[in-house]
Amino acid sequence: MTRSFVLCADDFAMTEGVSRSILELLAAGKLSATGAMTNRPHWPRLAGELAAFSGRADLGLHLNLTCGAPLSAMPTAAPSGVLPKLGELAPLALRSGAARAEIAGEISCQLDAFEQRLGRAPDFVDGHQHVHVLPGIRRAVLDALAARYPAGSVYLRDPSDSVAAIRARGVAVGKALTVAGLATGLRRAAARRGIPTNRGFSGFSPFEAERDFAADLARFLIQPGMAHLVMCHPGHVDDELIALDPVVATRPLEHAALMAFAPSRLRISRFLGRDED
Repeated sequence: MTRSFVLCADDFAMTEGVSRSILELLAAGKLSATGAMTNRPHWPRLAGELAAFSGRADLGLHLNLTCGAPLSAMPTAAPSGVLPKLGELAPLALRSGAARAEIAGEISCQLDAFEQRLGRAPDFVDGHQHVHVLPGIRRAVLDALAARYPAGSVYLRDPSDSVAAIRARGVAVGKALTVAGLATGLRRAAARRGIPTNRGFSGFSPFEAERDFAADLARFLIQPGMAHLVMCHPGHVDDELIALDPVVATRPLEHAALMAFAPSRLRISRFLGRDED
C-alpha cells in the first residue's frame, strides 16, 4: 500500500514573490498544504486566489509573532508596532503576563483574519519559526483552537520527530533536535483537547544555497511517521523578501526542486488524521 505525507509550504502572504511561488506549486499539484501569514498586508488581496485550492490542499494559519506588524495593539510585546525577533519573544512570553495576554489576543486576530477572508476555519495551525510550541505561547494556541473549533476539525503542527529519524535524515540535525526538544509534550497536550497532530515531521534546512535541495527532499522522507508532514520554504525573490527575511537565496532553489519533485515511495496528500464533516 502506498503511504502518503503532507508537503506544506510555509509563509504564504509573507511577500508577493513567496505567495506567487506557492500558488504556482499548488496549481501544479506539487504541494498539499500551505500556511498563511494573515497579519501581512498581502493577505487580504491574495486570500481569494488561495481559496481556490480549498478541498484540494490544506489551507492553514501560519501564526506569525516575529515578522512585520501585528493585527492588534501589543504595547508590551510590540511597543513600536513591529513584532519582536524570536530571541526577544521567547523570554518575554515567559516572564510577562501582559505580553502573554497580548499574544493570546493576536492569535485570535490572526485566526479571525483567516476566517473572514476564507469564510471558514483553517485546516491547521502552525507557527512561523515554530513560535506555537514555545512556553508561554503554546497554551494560548491550544486554548484558542479548543475554544473556537469542534474537536478533531483543525490540526496542529507538531514539529518534532524521534532522535533516530532526525539523525538518519542527516539534514540540519542540530536545528531539528532543538525544535523537537522545545515541542516536548505538545502532542499530548493537544490530544487532551481533542486537537489532532501530525505524527512525524521533517523539512529542517540549513538554508545554504550550495546544498542540493532535491537530495534533501528525498532525505526528508527517510523513516517517515504514520502521519508525516514535510515543511518547505519556496519563493520567488523580490526586494520585499530581501529586506524582510533572512531566507532568500534558497527559496527559488526550493521552488525549482519542488516543481520537479516526484517521490517514489510516498504520495503527496492532504492530512488524513483530521475528522472530516
